[in-house]
Amino acid sequence: MTSGAPSLELCVGTVGTSVWFSGDLGETWTRPYTESGLYLEAGVWSLLGDETGHGRVLAGSNEGLYEWAPGVGRWSRLPSPLGMGTVWAIARSPANADRLIAGRRPAALMSSDNGGFDWASIDVEFARDCVYVGTPRVTQICFDPMRSGRVWASVEIDGVYRSDDDGLSWRKCDGAGLVSEDVHGVMAIVADGRTRLFATTNKGLHVSEDGGDTWTLRLLDSPWQYTRAIVRQATPGGTLFLTNGNGPPGSTGRLMRSEDVGLTWFDAGLPATLNSTPWCVAVHPSAPDVVIVATNLGQLFRSSDGGNSWEKLEREFGEIRALLLHPKRVERLRTA
Repeated sequence: MTSGAPSLELCVGTVGTSVWFSGDLGETWTRPYTESGLYLEAGVWSLLGDETGHGRVLAGSNEGLYEWAPGVGRWSRLPSPLGMGTVWAIARSPANADRLIAGRRPAALMSSDNGGFDWASIDVEFARDCVYVGTPRVTQICFDPMRSGRVWASVEIDGVYRSDDDGLSWRKCDGAGLVSEDVHGVMAIVADGRTRLFATTNKGLHVSEDGGDTWTLRLLDSPWQYTRAIVRQATPGGTLFLTNGNGPPGSTGRLMRSEDVGLTWFDAGLPATLNSTPWCVAVHPSAPDVVIVATNLGQLFRSSDGGNSWEKLEREFGEIRALLLHPKRVERLRTA
């Protein structure tokens, strides 16, 4: 493994088998049993770590929001105004580590100003029903890396919403040029001195240079245009990774890579035969050469050289919906 990689823990959120942990980047796995606080067969849709070295993990599940505290080895259900609602997305403000925003199904938002221990509902109106997914859901939340207080939320199926006051109030972006409101994710990066916003949809990758009001469809050199996750490699360069396949869950797909902050894309070359669309990508700045990719139906791939070469991990899961690389506990780092 690359330098720094042993300090990371890999977490996988599944539909039907809860959360799995690996302290060696996918070679071996453990899963806390139901007596640890989270139902063994829970569906987990989102994961968020912290950067304090305490190993704390937040998991958005179909039973609400849970916190994993490795010091006590238990999951604790966090109180929220959403009751037993499904939590699909969680994000932390880059300017204030205590400021969190979470999204759920049915589509709604809530916020915390104390690191997730207490939550309040945010007043925003989303679409209430959809012929394709039944009940719309917030799929991702993204903070602007340049403009303090600006946040986006993607909704499946209701387009992209924006806040300019750190999530207190929201409006739906005009969305001109967005060919589908079936938005799976949003990511904002700094390119050419300004924020470049990406949105992944069922009909392709879109880019906006004006905060989400207008969009351009960026066609991929691929048999399919369906896209799911877009992630920037944890390095100063312009490398991005994009998951692409033939549908949800799909029967095949590819990981796309860009070296020019999303202007052009090429096949990253995952090995083996993919069993479904690639769904999640995980990176972490403490080990920028490590990249983990999961397909929707449980395959895992690992790169230790920034995505130049890949290996398929032996372990496969059922359905994967979330990946997380985060620092292990400080105590474990000191004894490693």
